[in-house]
Amino acid sequence: MLSSWEEFKMKKEIFVEIEIPNEVELSIEGNKVSVEGPEGKNKRAFNLNNLIFEKRGNKIIIGNKKATKIEKKNINTISAHLKNMIKGSQKKFEYKLKICFSHFPFTVEVKEKEAIIKNFLGEKVNRICRIPEGVEVKVDKQNIVVISTDKELAGQAAANLERVTKIKKRDQRVFQDGIYITSKDGKQI
Repeated sequence: MLSSWEEFKMKKEIFVEIEIPNEVELSIEGNKVSVEGPEGKNKRAFNLNNLIFEKRGNKIIIGNKKATKIEKKNINTISAHLKNMIKGSQKKFEYKLKICFSHFPFTVEVKEKEAIIKNFLGEKVNRICRIPEGVEVKVDKQNIVVISTDKELAGQAAANLERVTKIKKRDQRVFQDGIYITSKDGKQI
């Protein structure tokens, strides 16, 4: 009979298989993974403490023969990142934002790797938002589209645009101007 401590420390064999589509090329070098598909390329380094991480045919296998709770969490996190990398190399992630104003009409202009917000709340100084490398931003009147093969970069760029127009020291019930995310990769918010 096992004591309660030994039951708590019990380890299980956990392996996750991720299938690689035909049009996607994936290569593993140590803990670095690069995925190349029809839409673009993604690279990422993973923390592989005690995990088996290998490519067999058209599948990636991640796991451990004696996985603890922490290793199980790492396995699930790495598999989610890999699925997003594969999905992004097949079809780019797209975030849609909307420019909303009621008091002062403002404009958004993209130059190189910066988005410049002019006349926000009647301010004379422009607000500037940096756009991460590998992200494409398109502005069409009241709509902004953020496109990237990397889901995290697309989400960060959309969040940066939303954050730069955050209103402080004013009543938010009255001043509702700003840039707001309306859809994340096809899912309406």
